[in-house]
Amino acid sequence: MAEVIFNKLEKVYSNGFKAVHGIDLKIADGEFMVIVGPSGCAKSTTLRMLAGLETISGGEVRIAPKERGIAMVFQNYALYPHMTVRENLAFGLKLSKMPKDQIDRYVDEAAKILELEELLERLPRQLSGGQAQRVAVGRAIVKKPDVFLFDEPLSNLDAKLRASMRIRISDLHKELKKSGKPATTVYVTHDQTEAMTMGDRICVMKLGHIMQVDTPDNLYHHPKNMFVAGFIGAPEMNIKPGKLIDKAGRLHITIGDESLPLNARQQEKVAAYQNQSVFFGVRPEFVSLSDEPFAEGCCTGEMVRTENMGHEFFVYLKVADYELTARIPSDEAKPMIEKGLNRKVWFKFDMDKCHIFDAKTEQNISL
Repeated sequence: MAEVIFNKLEKVYSNGFKAVHGIDLKIADGEFMVIVGPSGCAKSTTLRMLAGLETISGGEVRIAPKERGIAMVFQNYALYPHMTVRENLAFGLKLSKMPKDQIDRYVDEAAKILELEELLERLPRQLSGGQAQRVAVGRAIVKKPDVFLFDEPLSNLDAKLRASMRIRISDLHKELKKSGKPATTVYVTHDQTEAMTMGDRICVMKLGHIMQVDTPDNLYHHPKNMFVAGFIGAPEMNIKPGKLIDKAGRLHITIGDESLPLNARQQEKVAAYQNQSVFFGVRPEFVSLSDEPFAEGCCTGEMVRTENMGHEFFVYLKVADYELTARIPSDEAKPMIEKGLNRKVWFKFDMDKCHIFDAKTEQNISL
C-alpha cells in the first residue's frame, strides 16, 4: 500500500505569504495523479512538502507504508558528471549498502525498461537531453519506491522528446501495475497535454487552492468552474459574458445582440438565474459554421482570421465586441476560407455541450 493523503495542507513563508491554502487530496495506491496549473500556483511547493524537502506550516501529509519509499525526478537532471550512466544509476543503491549483485540486477532491469543498455558506459556529457532525462528516471526506478514524484521532468526537452518521454513514463507506470508492484505516482507539470495524456486523475491548482480533481474526460467535458474550463483545452474554451432572459416562456442566453434557447436540462439547472448576468462557455469544436443561415438557433459573425493546423482550421469570428474561436475540419473549412475573410458567416453551438457560469462565483451552474 502506498496511499498518499493531504489533510488541510498549508504552506506559509516567513514573510507571511501563504502559498498553499489548506488543501485536501487523496491519492490512491498505484494511482497516477497529475498536479497541473499555471506558474506560481504552488504545485511544486506541494510536491516538495510531500517529498520532505519543504517544511509544512499546517495540516499533514500521510503516506502508507510507514517506511516511506519515495523517489523523486527533478526538472534538472543533476547527474554526476564524472560518473558513467551505470555508476549514476547505482550510486543511491551503493549508499544504502545494497549487495553488489543486487545492485547490478536492479541497474540492468532499469536500463532495459528505459532502453539505456547501450549507454551504460557513457558519461553524462555524451548524452542527449532525452537520454539524460531517461537516466534521471532510471535512478528513481532502481530504488523500487512505493511513490514516484516527478517535478516538471520534461520541461527542458523539445516537443518531440517530450512526447516520447510522456509515453515512456506512462508505460513504466502501467508495467509496474501489471507486474503486481504498482507505484503511486505524483507528477507536477504546467503542460496540460502532459496532464491530459498521462494522469488517471488530474488535480488543477490555482494560487495554492485546488480548483477540481477529476478524470481527464470529466475535467474537459464537465469543468466545475471558469478557471478549469479556460485552463484545460487548446484552443481554450470560448467564455463570454451574457444574460439569461425569458422569451416566450423559454430561457435564452444572450450572445452579443442575439439570443439562443437553452435545452430543457439547462433551463432546469439555471432557472434561478433568470434576468441575471452570467458567463457562457463553449469549446471551439462545438461551434459550427456556414455560409447560409442554419434552420434554428444561429447567430452571425465576421470571419476575421484563420490558422491552418493541417487536419483542421481554427477560425476566428468577430461577434459584437469579442472574438469567438471555431475548430473546423479542413474539408469543411477550406471552401468557406477560399471565399475570403472579413465577411459575414453564420454559426451555431451544440447547446448540449455548452456551459453557464455564475458571474460572481465563477462556478458552473449548468452541471
